[in-house]
Amino acid sequence: MIAWATTALVVFSLLALALASVRIVVGPTNADRIVALDIFLAAGVALGVAASLLTARTVFLDVAIGLALVGFVGTIGWARLVQKADSDNAQEDRP
Repeated sequence: MIAWATTALVVFSLLALALASVRIVVGPTNADRIVALDIFLAAGVALGVAASLLTARTVFLDVAIGLALVGFVGTIGWARLVQKADSDNAQEDRP
């Protein structure tokens, strides 16, 4: 049962990575690209959990937790950067 579930987790994570790659390339706004990068991080965490389950080693869980923490901080940073750029553009548009 564990092998089947981890295989499904890997397949769905790779599918999410493929769809996020398309969104990064095509994404019409920077916010779309930030969400796609967040999907990359979530898929990386899922792959770390899958590796931990398949190998029965907890070191991959530590990597997944670290990646989740760094990804959270990075996403907040990118979101604030985009928000600041949008507010600067709005101020320039005013007469």
